[in-house]
Parts: sequence; structure tokens; C-alpha cells
Amino acid sequence: MAGTVTEILPFQPWMTQSATRAVIAALEAAGGEGCARFVGGCVRNALLRRPVSDIDIATPLTPDAVTKALTVAGLKAIPTGIDHGTITAVAQGKPFEITTLRRDVETDGRRAVVAFTSDWAEDAQRRDFRLNALYADPAGQLHDPTGGGLADVHAGRIVFVGDAETRIREDGLRILRFFRFNAWYGRGEPDAAGLAACAALRDRIANLSAERVSAELLKLLAAEDPRGVVRLMAQTGVLAVVLPEATGLERFEKLVGIETEMLFTEDALLRLAALLPDDPAVAATLAERLRLSNAQRDRLVAALNPNPKLISWMSPKETRRLVYRPGAQPFCDRVTLGWAASDRPAATTQWRALLPTAQSWTPPRFPLTGEEVMAAGVAGGPLVGAVMREVEAWWVENDFPSDKLALIERLKAVAQGMAY
Repeated sequence: MAGTVTEILPFQPWMTQSATRAVIAALEAAGGEGCARFVGGCVRNALLRRPVSDIDIATPLTPDAVTKALTVAGLKAIPTGIDHGTITAVAQGKPFEITTLRRDVETDGRRAVVAFTSDWAEDAQRRDFRLNALYADPAGQLHDPTGGGLADVHAGRIVFVGDAETRIREDGLRILRFFRFNAWYGRGEPDAAGLAACAALRDRIANLSAERVSAELLKLLAAEDPRGVVRLMAQTGVLAVVLPEATGLERFEKLVGIETEMLFTEDALLRLAALLPDDPAVAATLAERLRLSNAQRDRLVAALNPNPKLISWMSPKETRRLVYRPGAQPFCDRVTLGWAASDRPAATTQWRALLPTAQSWTPPRFPLTGEEVMAAGVAGGPLVGAVMREVEAWWVENDFPSDKLALIERLKAVAQGMAY
């Protein structure tokens, strides 16, 4: 089994920042030089020259020793995952996740019982993929205990550590992680053994918590171009387990193409909507099953509401009318989904033109007050609201006129009509 390799991690500003150095210094003061290495995503992304957001550190020091070392150094120590050996250090307001080297003692497919170890190779063996089992010391010297992680990073391969089925039986979420990492980092054909294991054990996804599944699914859909990976999920039967509501891939694939062509930001939730039928009830049920947030649920439901029907040749006046109540976001979501579902190339320009109209228009505030309604002779109570709704409907239908006198005249007419 390979260990230290000759390649050095490219210079990373986060490695030399004072907060990072303070954490490393605290650990080395307790355990000596070499007792702390960067691990996982920060090493992988640094090699790929991609942004690094989270800094994870591995150490043979026990959680108690880590806590004491941080406290002695004047740093904050938070026991965020103490049962699994994880302490979060906070230095200058920045968090660092520090985890003791460990090996699995018992797993049930969802969570593991671990034992701490001082063996870096043992720690690497319990990780999911070889490219996530890379370590770098504070000087940037790389360590590759599995012997294949560095090559995988450079080749764009997502390969399980050891036996793929064993890794999945330890945690079924690794099936979704296999596809997610292929979407973000994979190049070429996926690892055949890993793909076969994911297909064979796909039913294990049903045993996972909804929160873990939805988080992984949305991360996958947020990749720059997940179309090929989602097709693989469909072919292996994984998509049917994760998202049985999915009706097909055509609209989803066209949506990703539109985002790419128009340089839109990758929108995971809208991509999820594109996989579903235009049915608010289905959207609400899925949101409940996946434990999505209320905001995510509401956006899905609005995006998949087929009423009122949108057409690509709507006038600016009609666009403003449809944007007025729900706002620009639901309208733009529905327009983009309609664009992706359209099989008329000539409609592309029309659908596209609807978006800037909606995005640039600020809906005006309805200028009529309840006091003005009562001043027109309407008695208080529910009738005030009924009159206001009637007048507002006229105001919207007439494209939001700013003529207050005309609005008052309409108010009087409605008030008189309701009086009889």
C-alpha cells in the first residue's frame, strides 16, 4: 500500500493563513510534528485548482487531546461529532473540522460505530472514494494511503476504497455520492465495478433519512452538467428509487442545455422540478417525503402549477398581470420549464423574451386603502375587502394605471353596484 508521494500540493492561501497555522500549531504542540494533516475535499479541490470552502484536518490525537490542545492555545473547541471523533476548532471566527483517525467497528448501512486509531492507512480504508482519501501535511507533502487517490484525481475517476459493495453496505448514501462525485469530478466512463455495485444495492437508499437523500440529490443536481450522470441513474434503476415521481429526462436535459447556453447559474431546485410532472400535488408530496424546507416546497409547487396556462407569445401586459401576485420567481420558473418542454424551435426566442420583462418589472403597490373604500360609502366589515378585490382586479386587468382619479371612479361604481 502506497503512502507518501513525491507530488506537492500547489500553493494554497488557506494553508498559510494565520487561523490555519494557529490550529496546526496547537495540534503539533500536543502531538508533535506530523500529527495533523489536511484531508478530503480541501486536498482534492486544491489538486483540481477548484475553490476550497471547508478545511478538514485528520489527527491521531484523541478528541479529548484535541480539545485540550485547542483550549491551551486559546482556541474554541466545539464537540460537533464527538462520538465519531470530530471536534470543530474555531480560530479567528473560522471553523476547522478536526477528526481523530478511526476505523469502523460496526455499521448498519446508515451509521457506524468507530474505534480510534493511530494508523493513517486504517483511516483511509474507511473513507468512501480513493480521491477523498488523500492527505497533505502542513508543508503540502501529499500522502496517498490507498495508492490510487492521486491518479484518480488527475484522471477524473471515482473509485471506491477497496470493495465497492462493502463500502455501500457500510452506508447506502454512498450510492448517491458515487453519482454526485461523478457529476462534479468525473471524466469519461464511470468505474464499472462501482456502477454495478450501486445498481445491485440501490434498494438500500430507501433506508436512509430523507434529509440525507435530499441534500445529496440537490448537490448532484447543482453540478455544472449532470445530464450524463442522471441518465446513468435512470439506466441503473437508482433514479426510480430516489425519485419515483420522475416522468422523464427530456425536459430536464433541455433545461440544463438552456442554462448552459444562456450562462444561467446552475439551479438545482428548478432542475428537480424539470424531472417532475406539472402537478402541484405531486410537488407537495415529494417535498414532504424529502423533508424539503418550506421555501423549497413552495417554489416547487408554484413552478409545477399548470394554471394559468403560459404561452410563449404573451404580451408584456399579460406578463405583468401574471407576475403581479406570485412575483417574478414563480413566473420565471414556469417560463423556463415551458421553454424546456417546448418542441418548437421558433418559440425559443419568444420564451426567452418573457424573462427580462418579468425580472425588470417591479410590481406597483395597489394604491387603494380600506379608509378610501369606506369613504365611498361602503360599510365596514367583509364588504370592504370584497370591494377592494373587485377594484384591484379591474386595476390589474387595465395594466396598473397610475391615474388615482380613474381608480376612485371605479371604486364608486363598484360600491354602488354592491349596494344593490
